[in-house]
Amino acid sequence: MRVAFFSPLPPARSGIADYSEALVESLRPLVELEVFSGAQPAFDMTRFDIAVYQVGNNAHHDFVYETALRHPGVVVMHESNLHHLITDLTIRRGDWDAYVAECEYHGGAAARAFAERVRKLEVGPDYEGVAMTRRLLESARGVVVHSRFMRDETRAAGYRGPVAVIPHGAWIPQADRMAYRHRLGLDGTTSLIGIFGFLKPYKRIAESLRAFRRLVRVAPAAKMILVGETHPEFPVNAMIRSMGLDANVRVLGFTPIDEFVGYLAACDIVLNLRYPTVGESSGTLLRSLGLGKAVMVSEVGSFQEFPGDVCLKVPVGAGEEDMIFEYLNLLVSRPEAARALGERAKNYVATECNWAVVARKYAGFLEFVSGGTDDRFPSSVSLDWQPPQPAPAVPASDAGSPEKSPQAEDAPQAEETPQPKKGSPADELAPYLHGWAHDEEQRWYLNTHETRLVKTLSITPPGGPCDRVLEMGAYLQITPALKTKLGYGEVRGCYYGELGRRDHRTVVSTDGEPFECDIDLFDAEKDRFPYPNEYFSTVLCGELIEHLFEDPMHLMSEVNRILKPGGHLVLTTPNIASLRGIAAILQGYHPGLFHSYIKPAESGHVDPRHNREYTPREIHQLLENSGFEVTLLETGGFRDAPHPEYGWVLHLLNRYELDTSLRGDGIFGVGRKTGPVRERYPGWLYT
Repeated sequence: MRVAFFSPLPPARSGIADYSEALVESLRPLVELEVFSGAQPAFDMTRFDIAVYQVGNNAHHDFVYETALRHPGVVVMHESNLHHLITDLTIRRGDWDAYVAECEYHGGAAARAFAERVRKLEVGPDYEGVAMTRRLLESARGVVVHSRFMRDETRAAGYRGPVAVIPHGAWIPQADRMAYRHRLGLDGTTSLIGIFGFLKPYKRIAESLRAFRRLVRVAPAAKMILVGETHPEFPVNAMIRSMGLDANVRVLGFTPIDEFVGYLAACDIVLNLRYPTVGESSGTLLRSLGLGKAVMVSEVGSFQEFPGDVCLKVPVGAGEEDMIFEYLNLLVSRPEAARALGERAKNYVATECNWAVVARKYAGFLEFVSGGTDDRFPSSVSLDWQPPQPAPAVPASDAGSPEKSPQAEDAPQAEETPQPKKGSPADELAPYLHGWAHDEEQRWYLNTHETRLVKTLSITPPGGPCDRVLEMGAYLQITPALKTKLGYGEVRGCYYGELGRRDHRTVVSTDGEPFECDIDLFDAEKDRFPYPNEYFSTVLCGELIEHLFEDPMHLMSEVNRILKPGGHLVLTTPNIASLRGIAAILQGYHPGLFHSYIKPAESGHVDPRHNREYTPREIHQLLENSGFEVTLLETGGFRDAPHPEYGWVLHLLNRYELDTSLRGDGIFGVGRKTGPVRERYPGWLYT
């Protein structure tokens, strides 16, 4: 499907520009996408199956609006009022006649009469009264909104075509909380409240400052920052001085997005209040939830649709200031409650609002609209489009007692990684694997790595008679289980060696079970893997990538090539960001799990050492760069033994509110192939 995508992009100071940038990245693998971020006088719609228009209520979106009228497509309504945009398209271009005509078209004779008074400069434009959405909705082939509230607003405006409610995507940002608190001169324990975005009255800033003044009386050390452009008609600095809050409140003004996110990360509590509302969503809110912050929202519009256990809702009107104060007092006096609220928020948006899920819903709706006909949506019927529902997911195994990430970065996704069949539970795998260990060295290795090997099998999707699986770096320890326990019809192995050579291995378990397998030899960093395109359903890459010397993305690119669409890569590797690694580096030692040089054997052979160990975040990036959707990301130990000696590290992380998840010794990741490699040489890995 060929899709034309119209939207402003960064550095435009528009939240929709940031939204579109993130959406495009996840949408590209699903459709043939061409992005237009400026006016296109000679745009040829015949080159595309459908166009999608990201429409906002400001001048950044003038070209989007005008193109949408000339070439109708799917319109994304981020809010239910476009009066400011129409003003920019008419009055600011000196075309008063067009403004008056538009007001009449959208609001009738009364609106025209009011517009004539605006022309005479007797009054200002009726921004709130005349929504100016009629013309755009009349031409739209389909509409995307982010909430049920906006769906109802769209229907109330008279639109009867297909509407898709697709949640606003959520960023799961990474930022150095303590670095930005240090900039502000704060330690790790001072309570910090933040208000972000354009500092306008509708953000309930006056009410928030009054509530904060009351908080300072009971918590004198509390601080507040206001980050965003000030409004010329809203003297926020004077308001702060008049309330005697100069020592507790700072206005930081506009900041670039990286700093904006950094200051969000520095906060303990974020106030995302607003009234009135026109159904808009908030990128700041989604970033705050993605950072795991305790957030307050106004109980209006789309914001009241968020679950009550992921943000605190403040009714507008009488008692609003009291409620803000009571919530602030609760969260400041009980920081553990604030952290728990933030964790639930992060889990929620990572599951329900991650960009991969959002992009899939977009792709489905665009396909639906581009193939639909108008008679499927008669004007007398109000129909909403619903995306296809994925099959119920099977819960992930807890084999190996891993530390599960509360959000697994962007996972879990709508389609969970399949789990082993009920006939082969994890507790049966260990004795089965021991049956293939024939000598002391094999038994020692299996005893040491049993937890990791069992966990690897537990997260590997099961196969069928027609499925093929490849185990990279195969020692034949878990290889037989891929056939007998997971059901794959063809099992292959590979190992480092001369390209073109193949070893046929036959082994027998202590119970007399035979197994045979071809082991292909090649250099995973340099050679083209000796398999056809889209040959395997699953590839296992266990404890291998950390040994690679120069080009890990070659391996990832080849794995992508040989996997079927929707196929899975199971990847395990040591975690350099584990509690053990943190303890080592803080005490002056190397954090790597296996960083030693290896003494050569008498034959002169030297086993490959670890060249680079990874963090869970890096594995997540590696999978995404390589064209995979992360469906599982966990950590766990090589053994089940507890490690109370690292309790002080946990205490330190908690003390400075740093992430304590994904701190086990080993990383376990599963990616589902969604498209080609996205970035062959990602900047975080290559220089």
